[in-house]
Amino acid sequence: MTITAPQQTSVKRALPALGLFFLSPLVAEFLLGNIPITALFALVGLAPLYGGGAVLIREVVRRRGWGYPSVVILALAYGVLEEGITTQSLFNPNYAGQRLLDPGHIGFLGMGAPWTVFVLGLHTIWSITVPIVLVESTSRRRREPWLGKVGFSVYAALFVVGIIATTAIQLGTDSFVASPAQFAGVVIAIVVLVFVAARVGRRPQRRTTGTVPPAWVFAIAALALSSAWMVTSDLVKNAWLAAVVMLVIDAVAATVLVYCSRRTGWTRMHTLAVAGGALLTYAWHAFPETPIFDAPRTADLIGNAVFALLAVALLISATIRCDKFGDS
Repeated sequence: MTITAPQQTSVKRALPALGLFFLSPLVAEFLLGNIPITALFALVGLAPLYGGGAVLIREVVRRRGWGYPSVVILALAYGVLEEGITTQSLFNPNYAGQRLLDPGHIGFLGMGAPWTVFVLGLHTIWSITVPIVLVESTSRRRREPWLGKVGFSVYAALFVVGIIATTAIQLGTDSFVASPAQFAGVVIAIVVLVFVAARVGRRPQRRTTGTVPPAWVFAIAALALSSAWMVTSDLVKNAWLAAVVMLVIDAVAATVLVYCSRRTGWTRMHTLAVAGGALLTYAWHAFPETPIFDAPRTADLIGNAVFALLAVALLISATIRCDKFGDS
């Protein structure tokens, strides 16, 4: 069977989507240090959920001509879906046997303030947004859809399979089930976030004349802020104060990024620099992290080093290609 030129072009255009499909879970779980390299087989099960969600969000945003603010909001909606329905960690008082909801417990919601802010932040920034920025930075067609109708449908189906499989596995290992009111709240939150993402996306992106600091300044700032955010819960013993500190860091970062990204001096390289700084936070944070799967400490450290080096190599490659493509 001969593959025609249009078919070859279609396959080539879809390769970034495939890369994002596997990069998202690699960053979300393996680079974080949550899953050791000895359990790399788990990537097969994680990719439909994480990767499927990342690809669908990216494709919807680019098909509709929206920008990164919409990506971030939809990434938050993804986090609410995963943690509110598939794993139910937002409501399970003894999720993974860790009593994550005890600190800063909100009784009438059945949630824990610091855990909610923390886990939703992980998904919003690292599980979805950072992988999308990294893969788009290596693509000539960063603002164009990568998939046709068939490809989009395939990834949508994989995402649904990922949701169902993850939910089934969770229910099979833990009998906890959230209340109907909690599930309803999750659905309402997702609908509202999707609506906000659409409104923000349709709003004209006004550019103002002005310069911004070099990209490397944003890379260092992103690394410093995201690192501070990651260790807040460990360093700040008051649960409510920890949640507030994380939210303040989120607000400061969002305000600076929105302000600077609207200026004419903001480039594609600046966006990559911010994502790169956040990526390196996961790379260092993996070393003191205890994985959820048992693994020899030496093997775990070797795996962390391997993933960290791969992250650095990816950043170097993305920087080279980003510089090559310019701000197109």
